[in-house]
Amino acid sequence: MRYLLFASLLLTSIATALELPATDGKTYDPAAAGYKKAVVLFFVSPFCSTTKSFMKEINQITADYDDRVVFHLIHSDPEITLEVAMEHAILSEVKATVLIDKAQTFAKQLKAKITPEAIVLSPKAETLYQGRINDLYLGPTKRQRAATTQDLRDALDAILSGKPVPAPQHEAQGCKISGLN
Repeated sequence: MRYLLFASLLLTSIATALELPATDGKTYDPAAAGYKKAVVLFFVSPFCSTTKSFMKEINQITADYDDRVVFHLIHSDPEITLEVAMEHAILSEVKATVLIDKAQTFAKQLKAKITPEAIVLSPKAETLYQGRINDLYLGPTKRQRAATTQDLRDALDAILSGKPVPAPQHEAQGCKISGLN
């Protein structure tokens, strides 16, 4: 019984201890929170116009919560190149670490399907929130003039104050991550 428990814990740690290359030439464990209270993963694509609409808000959220939360942008499109990811980061003035998941390992593990999609992980790599950043898009092509909700900010505020994430968690709207079912 102890062996099975140990084996289960070992497999769980291996599954979450994945390192991805970044545009800064280093590799990072996307789920590592360090001393911070959560990790926010933004699945994005430079090929998705919806992602472009959210980059200002993604950068602002990163700036507003950076002292308490780890942030990563993850490119999971199998066609992405380091050069394209770097160009996207420069043009969008990205404030977070930009990771490349060409094999889609992390996207599959977390069941990310849309860009842009936000996933918030606890320091133990448990998913606390998965969905939209806000309601700027009500459907794949149905954009409002301005967002009326702040879904991700509300989730982060709850997590940082030790409260449960507000429900319901709305699905992200945007472009499907290429190559995922």
